[in-house]
Amino acid sequence: MINYGHFIGGKHVPGTSGRYTDVFQPMDGSIRGKVALATKAELDAAVENAKAAQPAWAAVNPQRRARVLMKFVELIARDNDKLAEILAREHGKTIPDAKGDIQRGVEVVEMCFGAPMLLKGEYTDGAGPGIDLYSMRQPLGVVAGITPFNFPAMIPLWKIAPAIACGNAMILKPSERDPGVPMMLAELAIEAGLPPGILNVVNGDKDSVDAILDNPDIKAVGFVGSTPIAEYIYSRGCANGKRVQCFGGAKNHMVIMPDADMDQAVDALIGAGYGAAGERCMAISVAVPVGEKTADELVKRLIPRVESLKVGPSTDGSADFGPLVTAAHRDKVKGYIDAGVAEGAKLLVDGRNFKMQGYENGFYLGGSLFDHVTTDMTVYKEEIFGPVLCVARAKDYASAIKMVNDHEYGNGTAIYTRDGDAARDYAAKVNVGMVGVNFPIPVPLAYYTFGGWKRSGFGDLNQHGADAFRFYTKTKTVTSRWPSGIKDGASFVIPTM
Repeated sequence: MINYGHFIGGKHVPGTSGRYTDVFQPMDGSIRGKVALATKAELDAAVENAKAAQPAWAAVNPQRRARVLMKFVELIARDNDKLAEILAREHGKTIPDAKGDIQRGVEVVEMCFGAPMLLKGEYTDGAGPGIDLYSMRQPLGVVAGITPFNFPAMIPLWKIAPAIACGNAMILKPSERDPGVPMMLAELAIEAGLPPGILNVVNGDKDSVDAILDNPDIKAVGFVGSTPIAEYIYSRGCANGKRVQCFGGAKNHMVIMPDADMDQAVDALIGAGYGAAGERCMAISVAVPVGEKTADELVKRLIPRVESLKVGPSTDGSADFGPLVTAAHRDKVKGYIDAGVAEGAKLLVDGRNFKMQGYENGFYLGGSLFDHVTTDMTVYKEEIFGPVLCVARAKDYASAIKMVNDHEYGNGTAIYTRDGDAARDYAAKVNVGMVGVNFPIPVPLAYYTFGGWKRSGFGDLNQHGADAFRFYTKTKTVTSRWPSGIKDGASFVIPTM
């Protein structure tokens, strides 16, 4: 039985609240360990520790901070297998998928090697008579990241790396469902040379989140999770004068045009719809075939592929996907399938009764496939976050793009077509933050930014890329003139150039 406390000041410390929650192993339903849930006092103590350590770290030049991140990446590579196994056992995704989770996080750390370039300000010589103007980017101080269960390596790394590259100290509050990887990442950061106190991991629940939002020494908060919680964190954090960046739910559509390569489109839907058991904010959960002929052909090809999906334990590298994260979440997804049937959607493949031989207590669902889903149905409107794909037929291209634009979420979308004009038009007109053209999961590479629109994103700046460095710094602008014999006398007019 593993007992997770917190990681504060460069070392593991036990929880003192007396409150714990179970950490499950989804593939067999067993309890893997317990994690302490911090009190406000424990969170505040971590902030004091970070606040004390941050000024010295900010004084380290950006190139040397980047060298610590380089060593951090080396250590993650060294311990990649161990990290992936912990991740798979606590989350439920397969080990190959867990390694992908880690790698996409590492790519953002690698992007942050460019901190010396990304933190450069601007300089104008001779902006006026003897006057120079320059700007500088400076760290905010202590910042916080609140991260979800579905990517326990990737999203913490998206928060940690740019924050500390910019010279901040970070308080990370990971999901209490799978805390093992974030705790190990904190250990590796210290081994890489990060000073104690610059990265602190505080495990907890809503009490810890509220303590983060209310602590005046935390200057910025980044969050990824569901939309209702994103709205709550954004509102409360902003009301307390913090810089806040929140990313919420999604309902990602893939439009399949009549001229699409159908084999390619089906492959894309199977991987993007059912990978990680659908527990991805970028999962394609709605297929939108344009025209009845396209829809009939798509559905005919999808049915046998969904029926043949291989569900297995997290340790089975040949499985297409593993269990869901908890029994409660599995039951919630089942409830969505029940609602789809009750509301009149046609359930072509039913994964509700799947049982894994030898793992009967695991949190498994098979793949499910709906057809004739309409925009007023619960399975269309809400984020299911499970291995369920909905086919919502569109009579024409205009109807398809309207369907996407009218949805409350605007995280990611894709279009499959051979027509460059249609693809270009779709990318320009669709009201969504990330677009794939013949590409099913349009997560940008680390040097571009990641973020959704509408109720999928709250705040002005996105994750990773240059936006991350803007989010974790503040800009100071200096107007400078040195004495040179100029005698202007007193002026009561606003200065102009």
